Amino acid sequence: MDDTPTHHLIYGTLTDYITGEELTDTDDERYRQKLSKRMVEELGYAKEELRPRCYIETLFSSQFVRSVIELAVSLKELGRTFLVIRYGPGSLVSRERSAIAAARVLEEEYQIPVAVVTNGRDAELLDVASRAVLATGMEAIPTREEAEKLMAEFEFLAPAMGKKREGELRILNAFDVQVCCRSI
Repeated sequence: MDDTPTHHLIYGTLTDYITGEELTDTDDERYRQKLSKRMVEELGYAKEELRPRCYIETLFSSQFVRSVIELAVSLKELGRTFLVIRYGPGSLVSRERSAIAAARVLEEEYQIPVAVVTNGRDAELLDVASRAVLATGMEAIPTREEAEKLMAEFEFLAPAMGKKREGELRILNAFDVQVCCRSI
């Protein structure tokens, strides 16, 4: 269990729906667990196709940041991550760019073509290459069947390299820094 100081209410612990591991029980974690359960029970993904709590670590201007990707989603037959889902309370539009940055740098061999940002009540499906919003609402998160069809429309671009990769990492660092929970 993580002992990081936080401004979130902590209710104890809960069991992760996908991995079975014990996690700190917060309002945000409850939304994440509902999302995982929905992905399996309503949208048809296998638990093995969902990789929870991936992260990208950055250090710029003495500011260390761990950017968490709530779920990285793959299809068994595809053998690649095709979708990242990032959760955060509040406005979705303010989270679009960091979700796109995460999709561009999470995998070393390619860019993940699709991203979702959600606050647990609403969602946006994003085309990572064009940064366009493809659909809105919780129903924008594709079912497994829809994902199979969707993958025919997208290409796995070469990974961001050099200055482009650094730029995406800087975006993650700037968007995901949390100063509210720091001791002074």
